[in-house]
Amino acid sequence: MPRQGLTTERVSAAAAELADEVGLSRLTVAAVARRFGVSDAALYVHVRSRDTLIEQVAVRAAATFSDRLALAVAGRAGEQALVGYADAYRAFAVAHPGQYAATQLPLPPEVGTTSAGHLRLIELSYAMLRGYGLDEPALTDAMRFVRSTFHGFASLETVDGFGHPRDLDASWSGILDAVHTTLSNWPTITKERR
Repeated sequence: MPRQGLTTERVSAAAAELADEVGLSRLTVAAVARRFGVSDAALYVHVRSRDTLIEQVAVRAAATFSDRLALAVAGRAGEQALVGYADAYRAFAVAHPGQYAATQLPLPPEVGTTSAGHLRLIELSYAMLRGYGLDEPALTDAMRFVRSTFHGFASLETVDGFGHPRDLDASWSGILDAVHTTLSNWPTITKERR
């Protein structure tokens, strides 16, 4: 019988908060149970395994992340959409490192294809880039470029990986200028590298 007041929603919310505090790699069912002051067994009514718990965090985080990106790009195109998207991306990744990490994990098809947040993240990302007039396969190549750039910066910022005293926001602004310039001049024919 489920413990009174303990729901799957409350368990996944607590797991998401804990992932941000201790890191996704240290998130366990036992750690979440301790947060509620219950036995591990009490949580297994709401979550089957650690993998399921992480999937719940990923789905929940993707919904929040996509909501923030949607607000940031609404009514914008081109460089304005890029900057709004980028700033929201960085803000979410730095403020919620555990949840952000969960959104980057591959999910089982039955979870990933039904997660509205994950699907919306993909749609928003490609929609932002379409403002640059890109079509496939350049669109996918450009998305990989943008994602790896933003992911790399946010990941380094989260662990204080930038040792130089230059202001991070100034560097970020310069990077966004460079990304915009690159996207505006993206090659229409991609040479295959051997």
